[in-house]
Amino acid sequence: MSRPLATRLLFEAQKQPDMEVCGFLGARDGEPCKIYPVTNVAADPARRFEMDPRDQIAAMKTMRENGETLFAIYHSHPSAPPEPSIHDLEGLGYPDALYLIISLNIKGVLEMRAWQRADGEMAERVLTVMD
Repeated sequence: MSRPLATRLLFEAQKQPDMEVCGFLGARDGEPCKIYPVTNVAADPARRFEMDPRDQIAAMKTMRENGETLFAIYHSHPSAPPEPSIHDLEGLGYPDALYLIISLNIKGVLEMRAWQRADGEMAERVLTVMD
């Protein structure tokens, strides 16, 4: 992933530090290229994320129109490490997708980790940020 794109994802999380932000990351030719924020409509957005169905459909439609594919689903954890929670695992709407979790848990330090389902379990994937 490019550094500007990673920086933009971290910025999205920082814009609303008290709630989980979420969205999609589109890719062109397998390379992540664009962020599609989606409204979090969860009853408790500080601890969970639930994507607005209309926003999801609009984002997927725009990706298709732009010749992009779904690269990853991202969301933030305002006060937890960047690891899938039980709620995250229960709500996997795209079970084969890459999941990026951004943690705001440590003051002054942001952390982003990648996860993907493999053999029925969530496994961490190497996330490389390139200049």
